[in-house]
Amino acid sequence: MQIALTLVSPDAAAAQAAVAVLASALAGARARVKEPRPLGPGAVDLLVEGEDVARIRAVAESALEGQPVDICVQPWEGRRKHLLVADMDSTIIGCECIDELADFAGVKAQVSEITERAMRGELDFEGALRERVAMLKGLPLGDLQRAYDERVRLNPGARTLIRTMGAHGARCVLVSGGFTFFTSRVAQAAGFHDNRANRLGHDDTALTGVVHSPILGREAKLAALREEAKGLGLSLSQTLAVGDGANDLAMIEASGLGVAYRAKPIVAAQADAKVDHADLTALLYFQGYAQSAFVTD
Repeated sequence: MQIALTLVSPDAAAAQAAVAVLASALAGARARVKEPRPLGPGAVDLLVEGEDVARIRAVAESALEGQPVDICVQPWEGRRKHLLVADMDSTIIGCECIDELADFAGVKAQVSEITERAMRGELDFEGALRERVAMLKGLPLGDLQRAYDERVRLNPGARTLIRTMGAHGARCVLVSGGFTFFTSRVAQAAGFHDNRANRLGHDDTALTGVVHSPILGREAKLAALREEAKGLGLSLSQTLAVGDGANDLAMIEASGLGVAYRAKPIVAAQADAKVDHADLTALLYFQGYAQSAFVTD
């Protein structure tokens, strides 16, 4: 069986050193490494002849533990995906929008504590969301735009990831447990084809402290992945999902390649691959794209 083992690091020397370490470690696992193929600075593809993806992944992760190198191990065939479903907060962007709104409302400490626990899977997502939104009652609508303008930034590599996959025929959908006010703007900025999120209640001037049903949480994200794949005539093996929190776990587990980005431990433990060191272009390298194929501004 041909297996793709991709190494990505912000430190090109670390990636090259990892190649030598893995050649020795994998030999002990009865896997043969063929000639490495550079994909870009700090990114290397290894074609591995082996029988067990999970075992090779475990050997690679053990051999490189503590090194600033992200690893992806998957079957070589079918690694280029045709659908990307991505979380927004702390994945495509570098903040949690609800926490930033809470800062404007003067309740950030209380709200961010609930956010952190919900993302670790310690709280029911829907209940935690409704509790936090209730604390935002009376927040002027103008503060939503202020929060977007002043606090929301795309994470490094996000726009290149979305634009490159889109240019090569993939559909990219932003699916968030956050709010449509932000997903619509982030989707446009990054180049997503569509977005799904929750809807904040408001009157003519301020938030009313409610979030409209149905709540988009863990199961709704999984449903979105399935619906988008079905609409394109794809199997789930042809999809990629990326996120950081507990409400992303179901779609990450169901997708063909589930990636944990700077993720909570409960998510990182179940994902096919983790991105803890590189930027979001690692997801392109994982699919076998060379840097020369990237679409950049």
